[in-house]
Amino acid sequence: MATQTAAQRREEARIAYDAYLAECPARQLLDRISDKWVSLVLNALAGGPQRYSDLSRVIAGVSQKMLTQTLRNLERDGLVSRAVTPSVPVRVDYALTGLGESLLPVVQAAKAWAESHIDEIHVARTAYDHR
Repeated sequence: MATQTAAQRREEARIAYDAYLAECPARQLLDRISDKWVSLVLNALAGGPQRYSDLSRVIAGVSQKMLTQTLRNLERDGLVSRAVTPSVPVRVDYALTGLGESLLPVVQAAKAWAESHIDEIHVARTAYDHR
């Protein structure tokens, strides 16, 4: 068995999608789906297709620019579909794709965990800040 250089080992790991490596595509995807707006958009679309204005109302605090950017990125990644209905005014609906639906249990679990443990986190933060 031949000895490999560190560069060769990194290249092999990159090919195998080792998310611990900065250039790994899987890590780039983890960066994308760990974004708070991505999680909130996916959760908001869990109930079915939504118009942009509906998403904007449901997701408090998201700017128009950030919501547009998040939806475009999710569409690019194949997690969300965009359907344009020609009418006056034009109607645009966003919905989860099959791939997006397969990610939904993960983001729903993270949201549920955050909502059920926020009080414990506040206590821990207060204790930490007082040390």
